[in-house]
Formats: sequence, C-alpha cells, structure tokens
Amino acid sequence: MVKAKLKAIKWFPDVEGQDYLAAQSYLSILFKEARVARIIAKFKRASIVQFQAKDIFRASQLPVLGVGNSHVEMDSKRIRQGQSLSPLLLLRDKRNGKVVIADGYHRMCAIYEVNEDAWIRCKII
Repeated sequence: MVKAKLKAIKWFPDVEGQDYLAAQSYLSILFKEARVARIIAKFKRASIVQFQAKDIFRASQLPVLGVGNSHVEMDSKRIRQGQSLSPLLLLRDKRNGKVVIADGYHRMCAIYEVNEDAWIRCKII
C-alpha cells in the first residue's frame, strides 16, 4: 500500500498560553502546588527542541490513542488542514525513568498516526 504524501506539520513558534494552564492542571494531580509552579516557570524559560514521535512515545510509556478519540481526531484534522500546532511540554521523571507528557498527548497521538518518524517540537525539562 502506498501512502499519500502528507504536508509537513506546522508549528507555532512557542507554546500557547492555554497549554501551560493545561499542563498545570494535569501536573497538580501528580505534584504539590509549589512544585507545579516551579515546573511551569521552568517550562516558560525552556528552549524549543525536537524529538521524533516514536521516541517520545517510547520514553513516555503511554499508549497511542487512535483517531476514534475526539481530541485526537480534532488534532488530526488540524494537521490535514495545514494549521499550526503548539509544541508539547515534556517533563523528565527521573524517579520512574520516563517522560511525562504534561501537555500535548492528543497532539502527539495525532502526529504519530500521520508519521511516527515526524519531528515533534517541544519543551523538555
């Protein structure tokens, strides 16, 4: 089966403000408020880097959600329409030897469905 040539994934130059809020909400389940505040401050200062989709999934140890998930479907549609995506926020969990996707899990799944070798823009701390 021959895959159709896909458009390159477009990215915003930096993380959108609401993504920091989403990361804060998620991380507040895992950590105390003061630690979450420090993590978010570090994310805001961090530089954008890139990793391949398949490597982020391996490091996160999370399952790939399919396009049956409404959020993944919305992000897949944005990719097909050539809309820009916000970079992911990744947190190194040294204690458990994995990466926590603090924000961008659904975007990550949508991108993986398009191309598991795609380079993903993100901030990692």
